[in-house]
Amino acid sequence: MPAESVTPAIVSTLTPEEARVLGCLIEKEITLPDYYPMTLNALVSACNQTTNRDPVMQLDESTVARALENMKSRGYVFQVTIVGARVQKYRHNLKGKCPDLEPRHTALLCMLLLRGMQTAGELRQRTERLHAFADMQAVEDALAELIGYREGPLIQCFPAGPGRRVAQYAHLFCGDASAALPSVTVATAAAPSELENEAEWRARMEAEITLLKAQVSRLQTLIGAVK
Repeated sequence: MPAESVTPAIVSTLTPEEARVLGCLIEKEITLPDYYPMTLNALVSACNQTTNRDPVMQLDESTVARALENMKSRGYVFQVTIVGARVQKYRHNLKGKCPDLEPRHTALLCMLLLRGMQTAGELRQRTERLHAFADMQAVEDALAELIGYREGPLIQCFPAGPGRRVAQYAHLFCGDASAALPSVTVATAAAPSELENEAEWRARMEAEITLLKAQVSRLQTLIGAVK
């Protein structure tokens, strides 16, 4: 079943680069508070990390600076001037854009911004540095609250189905996430590769069964001879 289209709470959507910047600002505020707000150079490095990022990006300074300027104009980011500091710093305004968010919600949104669509189990494991969920039920409850956010959903759930073994979740800061899903065609017959794999599996199982039958028959013959 195709995912239903939703109307996100976020009126002004982000580009993938802007979503990465926002996710990094949220992450570093929680994990590295001594280095927050962040300088442009630190933010570029955070955006280009090869760990805990999907996809891995290679954003240059001008791209990140442009993303920050665009986000400032829409209230996602504030520029901070610190007396005596030689460089400008930046902080996110997620709380201002989406009031009433609790740490559990922020942790989930951060990880979805940094790593894209994920399952509830993946989110629980990957948010450990940001927020400790007691159990899977706590994760699922927080996800449900983000879907039922008062101004409109902040995330979208894609139930298990063709192409997905279990339900997955995606943020809506870049718009309706269903538009980015790969199209999945439900075929009435298996694809050739699937048929080949099944044929190989059946052939292997039949060979093993034949071998087992032969071994049992031989054992029966030996037991009969002993008797």
